[in-house]
Amino acid sequence: MKVDRLVIEPDPRTVLDAARETAAAGCDGFWVAETKHDPFVALSRVAGTVDLDLGTAIAVAFARNPMTVAVQANDLQLLSGGRFQLGLGSQVEPHVTKRFGMPWSHPAARMREFVLAVRAIWHSWATGERLRFRGEFYAHTLMTPFFDPGPNPHGAPPVWLAGVGALMTEVAGEVADGFLCHDFTTERYLREVTLPALSRGRARAGKPLAGLGISGPSLVACTDEDVAAVRRRIAFYGSTPSYRKVLDLHGWGDLHEELHRLSRRSRWDDMAGLVTDEVLHAFAVVGTPAEARAELTRRYGDVVTRVAAPVLRAG
Repeated sequence: MKVDRLVIEPDPRTVLDAARETAAAGCDGFWVAETKHDPFVALSRVAGTVDLDLGTAIAVAFARNPMTVAVQANDLQLLSGGRFQLGLGSQVEPHVTKRFGMPWSHPAARMREFVLAVRAIWHSWATGERLRFRGEFYAHTLMTPFFDPGPNPHGAPPVWLAGVGALMTEVAGEVADGFLCHDFTTERYLREVTLPALSRGRARAGKPLAGLGISGPSLVACTDEDVAAVRRRIAFYGSTPSYRKVLDLHGWGDLHEELHRLSRRSRWDDMAGLVTDEVLHAFAVVGTPAEARAELTRRYGDVVTRVAAPVLRAG
């Protein structure tokens, strides 16, 4: 199991220092999220300077289109010398429509087509074949020499998809090279919902589950400050209707109702207090870095290929 570092707020002014610290700590990879800054810009500051796998975890696919993502990922694959991993996620409808002003419909089907379109664009560049992708949501049929970067000497980067619901997870199993477990995933949810859905997707593609990379849940708290921050994140995720299914599996549906009610009133500071120790420990690993590594291995070592956490270090 590879140990990565995940940076939630990759400030482009300081991200290079964070990446160098990650390499010095003995980690295998450096992944950045899309929150307050652009993950592609952040990784362009890092690529080629550290001996680490680099990835987006995640970049919001539906805030972009397949062509822009294909170009950005291709450039980072060049800059990193073939060490880039394209991690994509859908986000949820209010953010896509109200924050990014982009269309939303049939997210699982749209994501499947999005990934296939990106791969079709890369294939056109690699082979010189005419670009002919037509789908329900995206169409890419024009690629002139002036805009064609040609074959990437490092090949196309692996595509990782994030998901929570069964349909999106099945899509990841079918069309992606790896699956990024959402932070709002418990061990029980991973084993009872996620893995079976991935297996169904892989079966549709005629591939075994064993060939799919899986980055495991990554909520880790090593200090009191970490615990407080993790409670806030669990409360934020738990207020989202799309993620209620995880709480329902544990019989905690009432918690979602209360968190959602408070979120609609913008009472963000009150929400973390509803996250009990039982809920905290189901979603997060709490302890020293050494204890956290051991517990992550116990929970997920037989099924995940890598794990990325904000505070976890190798060694």
